[in-house]
Amino acid sequence: MNLVIDVGNTSIKIGVFQKDILIHKENLKLLDFQERIEKLHQDYSFINSAILSSVANFQEKDITLLKSKFKTLILDHTLKMPFQNLYATPRTLGVDRLALVAAAVCQFPKKDTLVIDAGTCITYDFKNKEEFYLGGAIAPGIRLRYTSLNNYTSKLPLLNLEAPKNHIGDSTNQSIHSGVVNGILYEIEGTIAEYCNTYPDLTVILTGGDAHFLSKRLKNSIFATSNFLLEGLNYILAFNNSQ
Repeated sequence: MNLVIDVGNTSIKIGVFQKDILIHKENLKLLDFQERIEKLHQDYSFINSAILSSVANFQEKDITLLKSKFKTLILDHTLKMPFQNLYATPRTLGVDRLALVAAAVCQFPKKDTLVIDAGTCITYDFKNKEEFYLGGAIAPGIRLRYTSLNNYTSKLPLLNLEAPKNHIGDSTNQSIHSGVVNGILYEIEGTIAEYCNTYPDLTVILTGGDAHFLSKRLKNSIFATSNFLLEGLNYILAFNNSQ
């Protein structure tokens, strides 16, 4: 069994894998991490190893606890990857993006694949059929766009995510919803179209916290999955353990 841990900007996602099958998944707050690790150690005594991916500040005491319970890999650019990384600045590449590309290699081998992760930021990551990772793009996510409109103007309100009622907003609130939601949809559709001009057999994966909301509104044919990053972490862990 493998334990995979993804520390994001807003929460921690944990998965337990039996080979390549996800048998347990949970989301938790940072404050609950130590308690949950102790409980997982009791409940899943057959866990052989763990991998930790963190894009946020993660305390050393939590890492120490994890390493005391499981044989643990810390994901960074120095780990062996199942693809060739052609990113010009690998040290600055987010570890979550490494995991997403690994999942693409595992599940869509020898295919040109674009992974779109719709979370706090929207990231676009592309690997070609030769399993070369070429890079991608980073853009503000849905909530960042709502928040920035409120933070950087004096009168625009801070709104929660809502599907716009019409393309033409007939009020300030509806104009914000149209601008944020439709703007992101146009961005994603346009990005996919641009990639397809060069890679006509492109496979597109949509994942992340806002994937379900967006997938219902996108015109392009995509694979929407909520566990793609966890599956990528599990693949990286298995890949390194086999070396």
